[in-house]
Amino acid sequence: MSGPAVWVLLRGLARESGHWGDFPAILLQQIQLQQPGGRLLMLDLPGNGALNGESSPTRVAGMVESCRAQLRQLGVQGPVHLLAMSLGAMVATDWAARYPQELSAGVLINTSLQPFSPFYHRLRPLNYLSFLLLSLSSLGYRRREAKVLKMTSNMQSKPDEVLDRWVELLRLHPVGLRNGLRQLLAASRYRASQHRPAVPMLLLCSKVDRLVDWRCSQAISRAWGAPLRMHVQAGHDLPLDDPLWVAQAVGEWLKLRSMQGLQAGKWH
Repeated sequence: MSGPAVWVLLRGLARESGHWGDFPAILLQQIQLQQPGGRLLMLDLPGNGALNGESSPTRVAGMVESCRAQLRQLGVQGPVHLLAMSLGAMVATDWAARYPQELSAGVLINTSLQPFSPFYHRLRPLNYLSFLLLSLSSLGYRRREAKVLKMTSNMQSKPDEVLDRWVELLRLHPVGLRNGLRQLLAASRYRASQHRPAVPMLLLCSKVDRLVDWRCSQAISRAWGAPLRMHVQAGHDLPLDDPLWVAQAVGEWLKLRSMQGLQAGKWH
């Protein structure tokens, strides 16, 4: 008999687990309503956060292997649930394609994948490059993080509190330009399988995301037959802008899947 559900959270380009902010606590409440005893683990991609001294792989597959190694070090055998955004969602997609037995389900937030969308929808290259250069520029920490916040968020009522937290993260775990560029290269060259993953997936996106066009999530949803939920106000950092909406969407999806499983069981 399997133990309580384990959820692994992955962030995106030049961001770390600390950037989840208050979202994990809100998510955990919703998860435990459907999966009592469920717990969360927040991993960093190589080059970010606690792993900022490592070289970022230039392939998404290398990031997958790092995450798998981190779970082994933590004694987590799986299968696990993944919730990931942006570049992290590409990692989740590759993980599901190559090691489906290690995953129970995945939630992908504001991501884009070849071959489902044109490049100008997927990366919005100028915006992504601007984001990266802002993140790694020589501007003062607070000025550059304020610009990043403006680019990725639409709904902040207390931006100063967010900036205080982000500036502290940047001081603790600065991301080097080389690693930022290597992550951007990995994202730009990643190509997902056209086959529907064996792992159940939920897609969440923001209609007014300025980094990744929402139609990328729509295209993935249509190709895979996976459910899609869209927020009409939030920016790219959807868990920051409306953490409760994201958590409730995940909770409702888990409840629906549980009900479908019970109904299927009645007929077998």
